[in-house]
Amino acid sequence: MAKQTHGIAYSIPWNLLLITIGSLLYAVSLKGIAASHGFVPAGLFGVSVLIHTLSGALGPGLWYIVLNVPMFILGWFFIGHRFLLYSLYAMLLTGGAYALIDVNFGIQNQLYAAVSCGALIGAGAGIVLRSLGSNGGLDVVGVILWQRFNIGLGKFYFVFNLVLFSFSLLHLEVDLVIASLIMVFVSSAAMDYFLSMFSQRKLAIIVSEHTDRIAGSIMKRLRIGSTFLDGRGAYHNRRKEVLLTVINNIQLKRLEEIVFTEDPEALFIVENTFNVIGSTFSRRKIY
Repeated sequence: MAKQTHGIAYSIPWNLLLITIGSLLYAVSLKGIAASHGFVPAGLFGVSVLIHTLSGALGPGLWYIVLNVPMFILGWFFIGHRFLLYSLYAMLLTGGAYALIDVNFGIQNQLYAAVSCGALIGAGAGIVLRSLGSNGGLDVVGVILWQRFNIGLGKFYFVFNLVLFSFSLLHLEVDLVIASLIMVFVSSAAMDYFLSMFSQRKLAIIVSEHTDRIAGSIMKRLRIGSTFLDGRGAYHNRRKEVLLTVINNIQLKRLEEIVFTEDPEALFIVENTFNVIGSTFSRRKIY
């Protein structure tokens, strides 16, 4: 357990740097693009924008901080304090930056604005989530529901945002709500990209009569290990060894060359994997 807490990923300066960059990018994108077009973001910030639009009181940034208070009270008792403190910093920085920074990117076309804003806020959210904290808001509640009741984060976010945008349709123009949905869709894709860009690996499964030779070449030429699995062919009912290894995108073509050089008749299967934890790969994140 102690070994997992070492390294730059768990250092306070590194986590604060990620949260600062991501939160500022998130807030500036919302203020510079979404605010000028009246878009409704997803999650708790979307609720803040909607409340401000309907009431005219305070501002979305201040409403965001106010609505986060009960979330963090719940999270303090059910999640690790380090996670909550980092998330608190992200929430205060996002709300404060949105309230204080005055910026307008000058994008006039509604579709261009939705796509560009979605890409930028998704990047900001993804950078924050690479830290040991979160963006606050629904992230805190989502983690509690997942840990306590095994309710998936995706299902929770989907239901919440479905209610949010359904309510928005009653009070806002249809075109505006659709543009907001486009922004949210793009932001989700961008966030997933930033979360996986340094963690994604390729899972390769090799079925061959010469797995020993292939494994030796992989170890010698790529300097990575592999695992033998027991298999049995369904057609001939013969037992055979299956080779499993995990590599990055850069090594994929070299692995393919090794496999078919050793055995032109091999079966080579490659799957994307979002994250690989343990052994010589990334460590499990402890909040």
